[in-house]
Amino acid sequence: MPRPGAETPDRVASPGKDKRLASVRRTAPSSRSPSTSVAVAASPETQTFSPRPFRPPAWAPGAHAQTLAGKLLRPRPSIRLRRERWETPDGDLLLLDFADRPVQDARPPARPAPLVLVLHGLEGHALRPYALLAYQALNALGVDAVGLNFRGCGGAPNLRPRSYHSGETGDPRWLLERLSERWPERPLGALGFSLGGNVLLKLLGELGSDGAELLTAAVVVSVPFDLAAGADAFEDGFMMRAYARLFLRSLIGKLKPKRSLLEPLVALEAAARAPTIRAFDDLVTAPLHGFRDAGHYYESCSSVRYLERVRVPTLVLHSRDDPFLPAAALPEAALRANPALSTVLTDRGGHVGFVEGLPWAPRFWAESEAARFLAWGLGR
Repeated sequence: MPRPGAETPDRVASPGKDKRLASVRRTAPSSRSPSTSVAVAASPETQTFSPRPFRPPAWAPGAHAQTLAGKLLRPRPSIRLRRERWETPDGDLLLLDFADRPVQDARPPARPAPLVLVLHGLEGHALRPYALLAYQALNALGVDAVGLNFRGCGGAPNLRPRSYHSGETGDPRWLLERLSERWPERPLGALGFSLGGNVLLKLLGELGSDGAELLTAAVVVSVPFDLAAGADAFEDGFMMRAYARLFLRSLIGKLKPKRSLLEPLVALEAAARAPTIRAFDDLVTAPLHGFRDAGHYYESCSSVRYLERVRVPTLVLHSRDDPFLPAAALPEAALRANPALSTVLTDRGGHVGFVEGLPWAPRFWAESEAARFLAWGLGR
């Protein structure tokens, strides 16, 4: 199981992909946006994407304020969803939540709508408010979406003696391949939040130049690039230990319904008393998924190891004050070195926070900018 979750050279898009993706660039920081220190550039006329600056409000200035405001203030918009249950090649169960735009006309569209796969964070699911807001923003721009509930998430235990984790890329890859087979004419994109962002970046790095055969564009938000540093952060300070307790309560609770499956593989009594995320990963995540221990899991699955091999145009949205990843572990140089990665770093924003506006009328920058980039990259 997981843990929580000056211009660059142009990159030529893969043949057959939208040529606009060849010209995503970064510019110097905007003087109008003190919180946004790296931004991608320009305008539709130059066929480049320019994100709107993030403007954190005075009432939510700090890392925890942004993180908690994001958690507590995000609404649950009314979205028409369609759930499908897919059986995996190893006989397990994946739950998919499709957010299709309402049909406006009986005539077939001139071209099929793009489809974006959304990956949630640690102990989340595809109906979290940030996922719903992402579906809503994508739908408004002419893009359909599908949320993957990782194994054991989405309201039903999975059927195999395993789970999901921060480096489990097999299910998303298999799903993207099946979606491509089902709708070969539809451009595909992907959006990952937190743990889901780490999974997505790792998958893109594993695929390398072959990634363009599956995906046209991607976005990741608040990625824990270095899993060991993130696990250590959960042991540092009252607030971080409080977050860890919430995650552990959910992770440990999921062991009970699968006791008969897991007992031969996991020391369940010890796991039920795991005091930290790292201890849980040592006792559960590692043995269930073929790692020697938590350290081996973190080393193998941290997306920082895969950044240089990403070739799909990807927007990275991250705050330097993200409490789930120490600033010293943020791989700024590696992010800047790869021209396929268009990185927007802010000084404030917390972890999947990025709240703007007023407390009674908040706006959520990350979902909005992610949808804009994906719609642009997918040709809408």
